[in-house]
Amino acid sequence: MEYRRLGSSGLKISELAYGNWITHASQVEEDQARECVHAALDAGITTYDTADVYAGTKAEEVLGRILKGMRRDGLEIFTKVYWPTGPARNDSGLSRKHIVRSVEGSLRRLQTDYIDLYQAHRFDYETPLEETLRAFDDLVRSGKVLYIGVSEWTAEQIDDAVRIAGEMGFDRIVSNQPQYSMLWRVIEDEVVPTSRQHGIGQIVWSPLAQGVLTGKYRPGAELPPDTRAVSKEGSAFMRRFLTPEILTSVDELRSVAADLDLSMAQLALAWVLANDNVSAAIIGATRREQVLDNVRASGVSLPPEALAAIDRILGDVVERDPARTTSPNPRP
Repeated sequence: MEYRRLGSSGLKISELAYGNWITHASQVEEDQARECVHAALDAGITTYDTADVYAGTKAEEVLGRILKGMRRDGLEIFTKVYWPTGPARNDSGLSRKHIVRSVEGSLRRLQTDYIDLYQAHRFDYETPLEETLRAFDDLVRSGKVLYIGVSEWTAEQIDDAVRIAGEMGFDRIVSNQPQYSMLWRVIEDEVVPTSRQHGIGQIVWSPLAQGVLTGKYRPGAELPPDTRAVSKEGSAFMRRFLTPEILTSVDELRSVAADLDLSMAQLALAWVLANDNVSAAIIGATRREQVLDNVRASGVSLPPEALAAIDRILGDVVERDPARTTSPNPRP
Protein backbone atom coordinates (compact mmCIF):
# COMPACT_ATOMS: atom_id res chain seq x y z
CA MET A 1 0.00 0.00 0.00
CA GLU A 2 1.22 3.48 -0.84
CA TYR A 3 0.30 6.64 1.05
CA ARG A 4 -0.43 10.23 0.06
CA ARG A 5 -0.88 13.54 1.81
CA LEU A 6 -4.47 14.70 2.16
CA GLY A 7 -4.36 17.82 0.02
CA SER A 8 -1.64 20.15 1.27
CA SER A 9 -2.24 19.12 4.90
CA GLY A 10 0.30 17.13 6.87
CA LEU A 11 -2.05 14.14 7.21
CA LYS A 12 -0.89 11.03 5.36
CA ILE A 13 -3.54 8.53 4.32
CA SER A 14 -3.60 5.27 2.38
CA GLU A 15 -4.23 5.94 -1.31
CA LEU A 16 -6.98 3.33 -1.17
CA ALA A 17 -9.49 4.00 1.61
CA TYR A 18 -12.07 1.50 2.82
CA GLY A 19 -15.66 2.76 2.83
CA ASN A 20 -18.81 1.14 4.20
CA TRP A 21 -21.62 2.94 2.38
CA ILE A 22 -24.37 0.42 1.46
CA THR A 23 -22.35 -2.60 2.61
CA HIS A 24 -22.07 -2.66 6.41
CA ALA A 25 -25.39 -3.26 8.15
CA SER A 26 -27.09 -3.28 4.73
CA GLN A 27 -25.72 -5.73 2.16
CA VAL A 28 -23.51 -7.87 4.39
CA GLU A 29 -23.63 -9.40 7.83
CA GLU A 30 -21.21 -8.19 10.46
CA ASP A 31 -18.99 -11.26 10.21
CA GLN A 32 -18.51 -10.56 6.49
CA ALA A 33 -17.85 -6.91 7.21
CA ARG A 34 -15.23 -7.89 9.78
CA GLU A 35 -13.45 -10.16 7.27
CA CYS A 36 -13.34 -7.34 4.71
CA VAL A 37 -12.00 -4.77 7.18
CA HIS A 38 -9.39 -7.18 8.49
CA ALA A 39 -8.30 -7.88 4.90
CA ALA A 40 -7.99 -4.13 4.36
CA LEU A 41 -5.96 -3.72 7.55
CA ASP A 42 -3.67 -6.60 6.61
CA ALA A 43 -3.10 -4.99 3.19
CA GLY A 44 -2.03 -1.71 4.75
CA ILE A 45 -5.23 0.31 4.34
CA THR A 46 -5.25 2.72 7.27
CA THR A 47 -8.05 5.06 6.12
CA TYR A 48 -11.71 4.24 6.82
CA ASP A 49 -14.63 6.32 5.57
CA THR A 50 -18.22 6.22 6.76
CA ALA A 51 -21.12 8.60 7.56
CA ASP A 52 -23.71 8.94 10.28
CA VAL A 53 -26.56 8.39 7.79
CA TYR A 54 -25.27 5.09 6.37
CA ALA A 55 -27.67 2.29 7.31
CA GLY A 56 -29.43 4.71 9.65
CA THR A 57 -26.29 5.17 11.85
CA LYS A 58 -25.66 1.41 12.05
CA ALA A 59 -22.69 1.50 9.63
CA GLU A 60 -20.76 3.66 12.08
CA GLU A 61 -21.59 1.22 14.87
CA VAL A 62 -20.33 -1.76 12.87
CA LEU A 63 -17.10 -0.01 11.94
CA GLY A 64 -16.59 1.09 15.53
CA ARG A 65 -16.94 -2.45 16.84
CA ILE A 66 -14.61 -3.89 14.20
CA LEU A 67 -11.87 -1.29 14.73
CA LYS A 68 -12.10 -1.36 18.52
CA GLY A 69 -8.79 -2.45 20.00
CA MET A 70 -6.79 -1.48 16.92
CA ARG A 71 -3.97 1.00 17.43
CA ARG A 72 -5.91 4.25 17.03
CA ASP A 73 -2.89 6.38 16.08
CA GLY A 74 -2.29 4.07 13.14
CA LEU A 75 -5.75 4.70 11.65
CA GLU A 76 -7.50 7.60 9.97
CA ILE A 77 -11.24 7.49 10.62
CA PHE A 78 -13.46 9.72 8.48
CA THR A 79 -17.18 10.36 8.84
CA LYS A 80 -19.77 12.87 7.64
CA VAL A 81 -22.71 15.02 8.72
CA TYR A 82 -25.69 16.56 6.91
CA TRP A 83 -28.43 14.05 6.09
CA PRO A 84 -31.29 13.39 8.54
CA THR A 85 -30.52 11.02 11.39
CA GLY A 86 -33.77 11.63 13.28
CA PRO A 87 -37.31 13.04 12.90
CA ALA A 88 -36.83 16.45 14.51
CA ARG A 89 -36.52 19.72 12.57
CA ASN A 90 -32.86 20.13 13.52
CA ASP A 91 -31.84 16.53 12.82
CA SER A 92 -30.36 17.44 9.44
CA GLY A 93 -28.33 20.11 7.70
CA LEU A 94 -25.20 21.98 8.76
CA SER A 95 -26.51 24.17 11.55
CA ARG A 96 -24.38 24.48 14.68
CA LYS A 97 -27.00 22.48 16.61
CA HIS A 98 -27.00 19.56 14.18
CA ILE A 99 -23.21 19.49 13.77
CA VAL A 100 -22.51 19.55 17.51
CA ARG A 101 -25.12 16.90 18.28
CA SER A 102 -24.07 14.73 15.34
CA VAL A 103 -20.39 14.63 16.15
CA GLU A 104 -21.17 13.38 19.65
CA GLY A 105 -23.25 10.56 18.18
CA SER A 106 -20.53 9.64 15.69
CA LEU A 107 -17.84 9.59 18.37
CA ARG A 108 -19.98 7.29 20.51
CA ARG A 109 -20.85 4.91 17.68
CA LEU A 110 -17.28 4.79 16.35
CA GLN A 111 -15.96 4.24 19.91
CA THR A 112 -13.26 6.88 19.55
CA ASP A 113 -12.48 10.19 21.23
CA TYR A 114 -11.63 12.01 18.00
CA ILE A 115 -12.43 11.93 14.29
CA ASP A 116 -9.56 12.44 11.85
CA LEU A 117 -11.67 14.03 9.10
CA TYR A 118 -15.20 15.34 9.62
CA GLN A 119 -16.96 16.09 6.35
CA ALA A 120 -19.97 18.18 5.33
CA HIS A 121 -21.88 15.52 3.40
CA ARG A 122 -23.57 18.13 1.19
CA PHE A 123 -23.81 21.92 0.98
CA ASP A 124 -26.55 23.41 3.18
CA TYR A 125 -28.38 26.22 1.37
CA GLU A 126 -30.45 27.07 4.46
CA THR A 127 -27.61 27.69 6.92
CA PRO A 128 -25.12 30.59 6.67
CA LEU A 129 -21.77 29.22 5.62
CA GLU A 130 -20.15 31.27 8.40
CA GLU A 131 -22.19 29.38 11.01
CA THR A 132 -21.21 26.01 9.57
CA LEU A 133 -17.51 26.86 9.35
CA ARG A 134 -17.43 28.31 12.86
CA ALA A 135 -19.03 25.15 14.27
CA PHE A 136 -16.45 23.00 12.47
CA ASP A 137 -13.64 25.25 13.66
CA ASP A 138 -14.84 24.88 17.25
CA LEU A 139 -14.71 21.10 16.91
CA VAL A 140 -11.11 21.30 15.65
CA ARG A 141 -10.12 23.59 18.52
CA SER A 142 -11.76 21.22 21.03
CA GLY A 143 -9.78 18.25 19.69
CA LYS A 144 -12.86 16.22 18.77
CA VAL A 145 -12.04 16.66 15.08
CA LEU A 146 -8.59 17.02 13.50
CA TYR A 147 -9.42 18.08 9.94
CA ILE A 148 -12.47 19.36 8.05
CA GLY A 149 -13.65 18.30 4.60
CA VAL A 150 -16.69 18.52 2.35
CA SER A 151 -18.45 16.17 -0.05
CA GLU A 152 -19.95 16.91 -3.47
CA TRP A 153 -19.44 20.67 -3.18
CA THR A 154 -19.15 22.79 -6.31
CA ALA A 155 -16.04 24.80 -7.16
CA GLU A 156 -17.86 28.00 -6.18
CA GLN A 157 -18.90 26.58 -2.81
CA ILE A 158 -15.36 25.41 -2.10
CA ASP A 159 -13.99 28.81 -3.08
CA ASP A 160 -16.46 30.59 -0.78
CA ALA A 161 -15.62 28.30 2.14
CA VAL A 162 -11.88 28.92 1.76
CA ARG A 163 -12.39 32.68 1.48
CA ILE A 164 -14.64 32.91 4.55
CA ALA A 165 -12.33 30.70 6.61
CA GLY A 166 -9.42 32.95 5.71
CA GLU A 167 -11.31 36.13 6.57
CA MET A 168 -12.54 34.80 9.91
CA GLY A 169 -9.44 32.86 10.94
CA PHE A 170 -11.16 29.47 10.85
CA ASP A 171 -9.53 26.13 10.15
CA ARG A 172 -9.71 25.52 6.40
CA ILE A 173 -11.16 22.53 4.61
CA VAL A 174 -8.52 20.10 3.34
CA SER A 175 -10.61 17.71 1.26
CA ASN A 176 -13.60 17.17 -1.00
CA GLN A 177 -15.33 13.83 -1.53
CA PRO A 178 -16.84 13.67 -5.02
CA GLN A 179 -17.90 10.88 -7.32
CA TYR A 180 -15.10 10.23 -9.82
CA SER A 181 -14.32 7.41 -12.21
CA MET A 182 -13.47 6.71 -15.84
CA LEU A 183 -17.17 7.18 -16.58
CA TRP A 184 -17.92 10.16 -14.31
CA ARG A 185 -15.41 12.99 -14.79
CA VAL A 186 -17.46 16.08 -14.01
CA ILE A 187 -15.03 17.38 -11.38
CA GLU A 188 -12.15 17.75 -13.82
CA ASP A 189 -13.01 21.13 -15.39
CA GLU A 190 -13.86 23.20 -12.31
CA VAL A 191 -13.61 21.38 -8.97
CA VAL A 192 -10.12 19.96 -9.47
CA PRO A 193 -8.48 23.25 -10.59
CA THR A 194 -10.12 25.14 -7.70
CA SER A 195 -9.05 22.44 -5.26
CA ARG A 196 -5.48 22.49 -6.51
CA GLN A 197 -5.40 26.25 -6.02
CA HIS A 198 -6.46 25.89 -2.39
CA GLY A 199 -4.48 22.77 -1.49
CA ILE A 200 -7.60 20.59 -1.24
CA GLY A 201 -7.37 16.88 -2.08
CA GLN A 202 -10.09 14.66 -3.52
CA ILE A 203 -11.20 11.53 -1.65
CA VAL A 204 -13.24 9.99 -4.42
CA TRP A 205 -16.18 7.64 -4.08
CA SER A 206 -17.43 5.12 -6.63
CA PRO A 207 -14.12 4.84 -8.55
CA LEU A 208 -15.51 1.57 -9.97
CA ALA A 209 -18.79 3.23 -11.05
CA GLN A 210 -20.78 1.11 -8.61
CA GLY A 211 -19.03 -2.02 -9.84
CA VAL A 212 -19.72 -1.49 -13.54
CA LEU A 213 -16.01 -0.96 -14.27
CA THR A 214 -15.17 -4.37 -12.80
CA GLY A 215 -16.74 -5.93 -15.89
CA LYS A 216 -19.20 -8.04 -13.94
CA TYR A 217 -22.15 -6.59 -15.89
CA ARG A 218 -22.01 -7.75 -19.51
CA PRO A 219 -23.86 -6.14 -22.43
CA GLY A 220 -26.95 -8.10 -23.39
CA ALA A 221 -26.72 -10.39 -20.35
CA GLU A 222 -29.00 -10.57 -17.34
CA LEU A 223 -27.80 -8.83 -14.22
CA PRO A 224 -25.92 -11.29 -11.99
CA PRO A 225 -27.76 -12.30 -8.82
CA ASP A 226 -26.41 -11.20 -5.45
CA THR A 227 -24.88 -8.03 -6.91
CA ARG A 228 -25.49 -4.36 -6.12
CA ALA A 229 -27.41 -3.93 -9.38
CA VAL A 230 -30.25 -6.12 -8.13
CA SER A 231 -30.15 -5.16 -4.47
CA LYS A 232 -32.68 -2.85 -2.89
CA GLU A 233 -29.90 -0.72 -1.39
CA GLY A 234 -27.73 -0.29 -4.45
CA SER A 235 -29.75 -0.58 -7.66
CA ALA A 236 -31.13 2.97 -7.60
CA PHE A 237 -27.62 4.40 -7.48
CA MET A 238 -26.28 2.69 -10.59
CA ARG A 239 -29.07 2.59 -13.18
CA ARG A 240 -27.42 5.33 -15.22
CA PHE A 241 -24.34 3.12 -15.74
CA LEU A 242 -26.26 0.04 -16.94
CA THR A 243 -27.11 1.23 -20.46
CA PRO A 244 -26.17 -0.97 -23.46
CA GLU A 245 -23.84 1.78 -24.72
CA ILE A 246 -21.90 2.01 -21.47
CA LEU A 247 -21.70 -1.74 -20.89
CA THR A 248 -20.48 -2.33 -24.45
CA SER A 249 -17.77 0.31 -24.08
CA VAL A 250 -16.68 -1.01 -20.68
CA ASP A 251 -16.43 -4.52 -22.14
CA GLU A 252 -13.84 -3.22 -24.62
CA LEU A 253 -11.58 -2.21 -21.71
CA ARG A 254 -10.84 -5.88 -21.06
CA SER A 255 -8.08 -5.89 -23.64
CA VAL A 256 -6.43 -2.82 -22.06
CA ALA A 257 -6.48 -4.48 -18.62
CA ALA A 258 -5.21 -7.79 -20.01
CA ASP A 259 -2.29 -6.13 -21.80
CA LEU A 260 -1.21 -4.62 -18.46
CA ASP A 261 -1.84 -7.85 -16.52
CA LEU A 262 -4.45 -6.05 -14.40
CA SER A 263 -7.98 -6.92 -13.42
CA MET A 264 -10.69 -4.56 -14.63
CA ALA A 265 -11.07 -3.20 -11.09
CA GLN A 266 -7.34 -2.59 -10.78
CA LEU A 267 -7.33 -0.73 -14.09
CA ALA A 268 -10.18 1.53 -12.98
CA LEU A 269 -8.58 2.29 -9.61
CA ALA A 270 -5.17 2.97 -11.14
CA TRP A 271 -6.82 5.38 -13.60
CA VAL A 272 -8.39 7.37 -10.75
CA LEU A 273 -5.14 7.43 -8.78
CA ALA A 274 -3.31 8.80 -11.82
CA ASN A 275 -4.98 12.17 -11.11
CA ASP A 276 -2.51 14.01 -8.88
CA ASN A 277 -5.33 15.86 -7.09
CA VAL A 278 -6.75 12.55 -5.83
CA SER A 279 -5.55 11.81 -2.31
CA ALA A 280 -7.45 8.52 -2.02
CA ALA A 281 -9.97 6.36 -3.81
CA ILE A 282 -12.63 4.71 -1.64
CA ILE A 283 -13.26 1.03 -2.17
CA GLY A 284 -16.12 -0.99 -0.76
CA ALA A 285 -16.46 -4.75 -0.55
CA THR A 286 -18.83 -7.53 0.34
CA ARG A 287 -16.13 -10.21 0.12
CA ARG A 288 -12.52 -10.46 1.29
CA GLU A 289 -11.42 -11.40 -2.23
CA GLN A 290 -12.63 -8.06 -3.57
CA VAL A 291 -10.42 -6.20 -1.11
CA LEU A 292 -7.39 -8.32 -2.03
CA ASP A 293 -7.95 -7.65 -5.73
CA ASN A 294 -8.47 -3.89 -5.27
CA VAL A 295 -5.36 -3.30 -3.17
CA ARG A 296 -3.13 -4.53 -5.98
CA ALA A 297 -3.97 -1.28 -7.80
CA SER A 298 -1.91 0.68 -5.28
CA GLY A 299 1.31 1.91 -6.83
CA VAL A 300 0.32 0.97 -10.39
CA SER A 301 1.33 3.56 -13.00
CA LEU A 302 -0.60 3.42 -16.28
CA PRO A 303 1.45 4.14 -19.43
CA PRO A 304 0.32 7.01 -21.70
CA GLU A 305 -0.82 4.61 -24.42
CA ALA A 306 -3.17 2.87 -21.98
CA LEU A 307 -4.65 6.18 -20.85
CA ALA A 308 -5.17 7.15 -24.49
CA ALA A 309 -6.83 3.81 -25.25
CA ILE A 310 -9.22 4.24 -22.31
CA ASP A 311 -10.27 7.68 -23.55
CA ARG A 312 -10.75 6.37 -27.08
CA ILE A 313 -12.83 3.37 -25.99
CA LEU A 314 -15.11 5.20 -23.57
CA GLY A 315 -15.49 8.23 -25.81
CA ASP A 316 -19.06 9.50 -25.81
CA VAL A 317 -20.26 7.53 -22.76
CA VAL A 318 -18.20 9.62 -20.32
CA GLU A 319 -20.11 12.20 -18.25
CA ARG A 320 -18.16 15.45 -18.20
CA ASP A 321 -20.78 18.18 -17.70
CA PRO A 322 -19.62 20.47 -14.83
CA ALA A 323 -23.29 21.20 -14.13
CA ARG A 324 -23.41 17.64 -12.74
CA THR A 325 -20.76 18.38 -10.11
CA THR A 326 -23.24 17.48 -7.42
CA SER A 327 -24.07 13.87 -8.13
CA PRO A 328 -27.70 12.85 -8.69
CA ASN A 329 -27.12 9.99 -6.27
CA PRO A 330 -28.67 11.25 -3.03
CA ARG A 331 -26.53 9.74 -0.28
CA PRO A 332 -23.07 8.45 -1.20
